[in-house]
Amino acid sequence: MLSLARTGLVSTIASMLAGPVLAAGPAVGDAAKQATNWHAIAMFVAFVLLTLGITYWAAKRTRSASHFYTAGGGITGLQNGLAIAGDYMSAATLLGLTAMVYTTGYDGYIYMMAFFVGWPIILFLMAERLRNLGRYTFADITSYRLDQGRVRTMAAVSSLTVVCFYLVAQMVGAGQLIKLLFGLDYVIALFIVGGLMMIYVTFGGMIATTWVQIIKACMLLAGGTFVMLLALQQFGFSYATLVTEATATHKLGFKLFQPGALLADPVNAVSLCIGLMFGTAGLPHILMRFFTVSDAKAARKSVLYASGFVGYFFNVIFLMGLAAIVIVGTNPAYFEGGQIGGRIVGGGNMVVMHLASAVGGDLLLGFLAAVAFATILAVVSGLALAGASAISHDLYARVIMKGRATEQTELRVSKFASIGLGIVAITLGILFERMNVAFMVGLAFGIAASANFPVLILSMYWRGLTTKGAVAGGYAGLVCAVVLVVLSKLVWVQVLGYKAAIFPYDQPALFSMPLAFLVTIVVSMLDRSRAAEAEKRAFEDQYVRAQTGYGAAGAVSH
Repeated sequence: MLSLARTGLVSTIASMLAGPVLAAGPAVGDAAKQATNWHAIAMFVAFVLLTLGITYWAAKRTRSASHFYTAGGGITGLQNGLAIAGDYMSAATLLGLTAMVYTTGYDGYIYMMAFFVGWPIILFLMAERLRNLGRYTFADITSYRLDQGRVRTMAAVSSLTVVCFYLVAQMVGAGQLIKLLFGLDYVIALFIVGGLMMIYVTFGGMIATTWVQIIKACMLLAGGTFVMLLALQQFGFSYATLVTEATATHKLGFKLFQPGALLADPVNAVSLCIGLMFGTAGLPHILMRFFTVSDAKAARKSVLYASGFVGYFFNVIFLMGLAAIVIVGTNPAYFEGGQIGGRIVGGGNMVVMHLASAVGGDLLLGFLAAVAFATILAVVSGLALAGASAISHDLYARVIMKGRATEQTELRVSKFASIGLGIVAITLGILFERMNVAFMVGLAFGIAASANFPVLILSMYWRGLTTKGAVAGGYAGLVCAVVLVVLSKLVWVQVLGYKAAIFPYDQPALFSMPLAFLVTIVVSMLDRSRAAEAEKRAFEDQYVRAQTGYGAAGAVSH
């Protein structure tokens, strides 16, 4: 693993998304195995035992498809807000973004804001209609008045693509994290994560997954806050003192609080921000959470709570990054060979762990390490459930069986799909151990912003959308995002070994998302078929349900 200081900023950003310990170079698997951290292992075992107990409790209450997919719609707004925050705040958030603030200062905060601004879009434009129109997956909404088979197939393909690339990236990150923090072998780590993920999803469904995410979110918020407070104590809880000492210590000086390399290429920066912002509103495992609450009011509350938790934690990260500049950056014990300013022990993404060790000793370090691993478990569980739902509910029950599948059969397919996704994730995690998988998450956000978001938002708000337009636009965004990422530096140069990239930018959303909108709108407007006219007339019924929730699935008792 290479230090963040030695990588290009955009590659660093992408590698942070892909996982907490991914490097910009190809030899990710060369991360050094550390001494066994018994504090971290003990706390992680305690977390696993707690969540397995929750899974046992949830399994006895998962009696129907509604329980399995959406926890029966019985999750409160606060609970769902915590679960969404837990789903969204990965280990990359804790480790990677803290390291980015430590390295580049204000650029790290700008980058976090690009993540955050996706939430108002979901709150004001999507949350209410998602709950009123959907049942189990977001494909329920895109296909509400369109051809079920064709639109669900397209939505399932793009969802599974997003899920698989995101899932593999998290698995590789988990393996490298455990190698660094727990002293365990990479393959053993993958089997632990994959096995627990399959248990949570297969037996506990959405009920177990939700409570795993809630517990993990509370642990992450509490652990980060505690480290931040202990760090700020060394500056007399004075932000002015912290800023003064950080700028005096950092090589950038006061430029630490000015935009830097992130905005050096405006086109790349805008494309990155569009991908992060609209990709958030198209991630299937995030969208699925809006079907777990009882009504549209609870859905709006969910986003409001989630926004508060995520926004608060981003500010915690920013303060930890600044404090680490002084506390970690001036201590030779945290640099290889004792050379201050050199390579950080364990790599750049270990900054927050060193900060925890400096302010709280081995016990706090162990707790934060366990939290980071628990974070990955929660994220992969949500991803696996979203993928299994796309396979069982969209492809099997609606496309293959055309709505004739029994609930028991659909649940059985869901559980087999969960196990299959776990096996695939472990296998690909082993295969990609030493490869740069940063492009996978860039591709996941690019696809979510390009294939899922345009069709989803147009299906909610535009009367003129037709099946032909939705399918053509969805596939156009999907293919364009994939092709542009493959032709970018992240893949064309760093993975395939060519000298120069054909596509000069690292994030495709600025180009692929407008293309998806354009193709969807043009093809829909050119569609004069009788089926298209019927689909447009059906918008009135959809509009009434979107506004009132009349006819939407209600909550069921656990």
